[in-house]
Amino acid sequence: MSAAEHSDERRLEIAENLAGIRERVSQAQSRRGVGKDVRLVAVSKTKPVDDLRCAYDHGQRHFGENVQELVEKAPQLPKDIQWHFIGTLQSNKCKLLAAIPNLWAVETIDSIKKADALNKACEGRSEALRVFAQVNTSGEESKSGIAPDECTSLAEHVVTRCNNLKLQGLMTIGMAHREVDQENPDFKCLRECKNNVDQRLGLDVELSMGMSDDFENAIEAGSTSVRVGSSIFGKRNYNKA
Repeated sequence: MSAAEHSDERRLEIAENLAGIRERVSQAQSRRGVGKDVRLVAVSKTKPVDDLRCAYDHGQRHFGENVQELVEKAPQLPKDIQWHFIGTLQSNKCKLLAAIPNLWAVETIDSIKKADALNKACEGRSEALRVFAQVNTSGEESKSGIAPDECTSLAEHVVTRCNNLKLQGLMTIGMAHREVDQENPDFKCLRECKNNVDQRLGLDVELSMGMSDDFENAIEAGSTSVRVGSSIFGKRNYNKA
């Protein structure tokens, strides 16, 4: 098989996967009923630029990456891509992130200290940067995120003290292997956090929850943004050269 033939097969695979995920998102949104349209963020960590370009050619605009790959990939791809930073945020990386002109959102603000660092780094941007407060809804020590009972305080700090940031919503990475036929406690918890934030601050923040294994349940539970990677691009390759 030639490289060109393999490339054609890969493009077809991504196109078909993307179309299938979009259809499932649409069906889940229909089952949910009234609510905001759901945003699909294609998580492209460890994937080559050609994979992202293929998804772009089929209409995908929101992509999720970590810092290193964002810095590498953003200059190589169209400027109308809307990048989401979805890795663990380190204060010393905020300047690198803020320098990416088409960075659409940072989804992993989990402390006032990090909010302040990102706010300072964004002083030169033309408009406020969207951020999501990450909440550890499962209580797992391996997960980043602020405790649910501290979420409103963090949200209020972003809104009142961080002029270069815009609170777009709340985000969680739920516990793996939850029962699909029962209400997901992580999604319920984040929805309750949203209710508290909205009531306190007079907002209507988004909910970023749901990944490849549970995005349909997340949408039915109220998610407005889902992060899907392996179901579009295949498993991540952390051992790439």
